[in-house]
Formats: sequence, C-alpha cells, structure tokens
Amino acid sequence: MAVSSGLEQGARVGALPPLSAFSNWSDRNFKWLLIAPAVILILALSVYPLLFSVWVAFVNYDFQVPGHAFVGLKNFSLVIFDPVARWSLALTAMLSAANVILEFALGLALALAMVRNFAGRGLVMSIIIVPLFISPVIVGQAWALLLQRPFGPTNYILGKIIGSEVAIGWLTESPWIYISLILADVWQWTPFMFVILLAGLTSIPPNLYEAAELDGVNAWQAFWAITVPHLAPMMLLALAFRLLDAVKLFDTIFIMTGGGPGTKTYTASFYLYTVGFTQFHLSQATAGSWIFLVLTAIIVGLLVRRLLRAEAQ
Repeated sequence: MAVSSGLEQGARVGALPPLSAFSNWSDRNFKWLLIAPAVILILALSVYPLLFSVWVAFVNYDFQVPGHAFVGLKNFSLVIFDPVARWSLALTAMLSAANVILEFALGLALALAMVRNFAGRGLVMSIIIVPLFISPVIVGQAWALLLQRPFGPTNYILGKIIGSEVAIGWLTESPWIYISLILADVWQWTPFMFVILLAGLTSIPPNLYEAAELDGVNAWQAFWAITVPHLAPMMLLALAFRLLDAVKLFDTIFIMTGGGPGTKTYTASFYLYTVGFTQFHLSQATAGSWIFLVLTAIIVGLLVRRLLRAEAQ
C-alpha cells in the first residue's frame, strides 16, 4: 500500500498541470493570433484613413472655415463644376493615353529586338532598364535642365542639326510643354513595358516559330498568328499596371512645370494637391479624390476583366 501510494504521488508530481481555458483557446486559434498584428496594422494604416476620408468628403473640413458642419454633396459639386478640375481630368486622360501607348509600342519593339541572343545583349539590357531605378523627381529635374531655355542643350543641338537657330520654349509654350512631359515619362517607364513584354516573349515555345517557318509563314504573319495571341495576357497586364500608375502623374510635373504656365499642366493629382495642400480646401480635395478613384477603378477594372478573360481562354 505504501509503495502504491508513493507511485501515485510521483505520477501526480510528474504530470503536466491542466491547461487553462485561455491556453485551450490560444491553441485552437494560434494561426489567427499570428496574423492578428498584421490585420490590426492594415486596419490602422488603410481602412481607418479610408473611412475618415469618407467623412471628410461630406463635411466642411476647411482650415479657413471653423467647424465641421455637414454639407452633403456640396464638395462633390464644387469639383464637378470646377473648370480647372475638368481640364485636369482631360489632361490626365490625354497624357496617360499618350504615355502608355508610346511606352507600349517602344517597349514591344525593344523586347522583340532583345529576345534573341547576341554579343553584348546583357550590357544593352542593363543600360535599357537604368531609368527604372531613377526617382521621378530626379528624372523631372534632369529633363528640365536639358530643355530649359536658353541654357539647356536641346535647342542648341536641334539648331546645329537643322542649320538654323531654334528657340522653342519646351517648358513654357504649348504644345511643347506637353511633349516635354511625355518625353520624360516615356524615357523613364518604357523599360517597365520592355521587361514585362520580354518575359512574355521568352515564354513562347520556339517550336511554334520553327513550324511556322517550315510552312512558309513570314515574320509579319508569324507575329500576328503566334506572338500576339500568346503575348496578349502579358500585354494587358503591362497596360493595366502602367495605366494605373500613369494616371497618378505628379512628380515630373511638379519639378518641370509646377502646374504652369497658369493651370495648363494641371493633372488630376496636381489639382488635388493644389486644392488640398496649397489652398487648404481639404473637403473639396477629398471629394475630388473619391471621384478620381471611382473613374480610375472603372477603367482599370475593365482592363483586369479583359485580362482574366484572356487567361481563361
């Protein structure tokens, strides 16, 4: 009896204590506890500001007017009926379309030229993608120095080429000011299109082109019959990503033109910046941001839907 009681006492001493209710709950929900900090951080940094901006868009949140009275849709109407806002939206659409189309065409041409191996291919590709790693602010400053009249070298070089003096106001006169902005953007972001399209081209099986060549198909016919269908998803992906970024054009405009002369180079982003952080009409700027967000989401949503449809086929 003494021996058995001693064994029982030893078993009780060596046994693990029973788990508490909290320990059982934490064991069952361990995976959710691991992601809880990330979820809380996302809610704090994105969801809360988003909900706060909805409230700001419907109240009078202006540094020049005390109080935050509810004004309904007044802030949205101020943006909709503002001619500068309409012009900035039209200019954003024009510049975005021009930039994306030119970057796509040049990127595709470069990708087609670089898809084959040749001596020095790696060095050339490294040079091509350098603009991607440069800050847009630096790009804008560099192009402003190149195009500035009378100290920039652009007019001088053009004058030497054509044999007569050139005095183009690249940063002050229309349409040259828009051409300048397009040049700077295309120079920086064409490598983005090039990288994505080159990745798509290298994934196309070479035997398709070999079979087409045996059947007597020329290069142009092979491009439309083989390259375009296989590259279409990557094309749409590149266009969607680049368009989503192009509509936010701000950095180069801020550095190169400052929105001027007047409001001629006001894009949607620059207009919202000016209204919100220069004139301090935060409610109007927030309402304009929501309008711009909805329009952008519709356009990008159409591209993404087309992309998903192409991948499903």
